[in-house]
Amino acid sequence: MTVREMESRRDFLLLSTVTGAGLILGNTAGCTGAATSDAGQGKEGEVTATEDLMREHGVLRRALLVYTAAVSRLRRDPLSVPPDALQKAAGLFRTFGEDYHEKKLEESFIFPAVKRAGGPAAALADVLILQHQRGREITDYILALTKRGRLSGTDAGDLARVLEELVLMYRNHAAREDTVVFPAWKRTLTDRQLDEMGDKFEEIEQQMFGKDGFEDAVKKITEIEAGLGLSDLAQFTASPPPKS
Repeated sequence: MTVREMESRRDFLLLSTVTGAGLILGNTAGCTGAATSDAGQGKEGEVTATEDLMREHGVLRRALLVYTAAVSRLRRDPLSVPPDALQKAAGLFRTFGEDYHEKKLEESFIFPAVKRAGGPAAALADVLILQHQRGREITDYILALTKRGRLSGTDAGDLARVLEELVLMYRNHAAREDTVVFPAWKRTLTDRQLDEMGDKFEEIEQQMFGKDGFEDAVKKITEIEAGLGLSDLAQFTASPPPKS
């Protein structure tokens, strides 16, 4: 490949990435404009309530990707999965996901509001709470199992199945929250109330984690990914499709 061809390919990939990001953000904002309209209403640089919820989902999705990577390794070679890596991932999911995001935000503010408002989101609330509870049971199991150190073949097989089911549950769970529940919750609030909720969420986050709760969570999941060889995003680039 010539230098000119390489530069052309690079420019094409860059344009594709920017365009794809725009489409994704556009679709997300399309769910009642949660991300874009909020940003315009808040102070410059301020994280809005809906943005806060969705970026926290991003941290939890990265933890789920760690679990997904662990599933195939546990089935192929249990010794290739360091128990302490799963221990750390489960610990982060417990503190940042279950104790904070689920209990302090969703179960305290989001779900009660959408249940009062009625509609499709209200019908989902009870199922989402049940899934939160099941997730906590599974996190207990992961934490207890990985404390033992090296995993036996039986333990590894059971853990792989449990992680696989947990990931499937939360992928569906978070997708419904992002596209149905959070937009419905936003519609229950005035602009001023939404701004106040952003301040309230920030206050709760600081009470639980200190000033940089989200940033610390991102740092922790990044370290976990690095320990498992998952930090290089390029390795997950899909192969070209077959020639038609």
